Amino acid sequence: MARAPQKGAPKGAAPKASRAAPPRTATPPRAARSQQPDAPHRSGMRLVAWVAAAIFVLDQALKYLVVHVMQLDRVREIDVLPPWLNLRMAWNQGVNFGLFSSDQEVMRWVLVGIAVAICIWVWIWVWRAALGRFARVAAGLLIGGALGNVVDRILYGAVADFLNMSVPGWQNPFSFNVADIAIFAGAIGLVLMPQPRPEATPPARKRGTGAPRVRPAHSKGAAAPGKPHEPFLPQPRQGDLFDKSKQASRDQARDGDGKPG
Repeated sequence: MARAPQKGAPKGAAPKASRAAPPRTATPPRAARSQQPDAPHRSGMRLVAWVAAAIFVLDQALKYLVVHVMQLDRVREIDVLPPWLNLRMAWNQGVNFGLFSSDQEVMRWVLVGIAVAICIWVWIWVWRAALGRFARVAAGLLIGGALGNVVDRILYGAVADFLNMSVPGWQNPFSFNVADIAIFAGAIGLVLMPQPRPEATPPARKRGTGAPRVRPAHSKGAAAPGKPHEPFLPQPRQGDLFDKSKQASRDQARDGDGKPG
């Protein structure tokens, strides 16, 4: 015989299991949480990028104006404010002041690789060191100027120099451009950038110079840890040892075993 189902319960329904609430894990306090080291200062790299982009655009715009619009590569010379400021076209196949200049194609790409490597190294150094605003501006000047000259070497095979500044009685034989000015200013700024001051640490306290520790004294009549409590009895003075009335009062305070009453 099959067992009859209980009243009110549907056939084939399984008994409901009691749902136990999952145990709540106590969140550790903020002070106990492990503090992760600060990430490198990435937000400050925007300033480096903006300064580098501004120098790069300004340099390339002036070179396009001088070479393609004013055609200084054909005219060769244009006096603007003689002798203080003149335009003198010069194609530099080396670095500043014509150093390491060579007609070989290999030297051209060697200088391009060196300039790109320097830009990458300066960017990583400033990014990881989290330098101040002055150093970030200087790094942007150097990177923007170096990339401007890299584009000249790729497009023309040499750097387009067109600025010339002289003084009365002396003619400057060298020409330069905006990128050269930015590279020089950025390098000087990175060398002379203000160094961060070291944080002042408090002097270490010598051993034995601190205040002595005072142990709490037990009050009279209070039992020491681990000992039974005994009533406080005043200690007799030397003159009271021969006083019979005081000796009798002390004897009454003790029982027959000699223990305090």
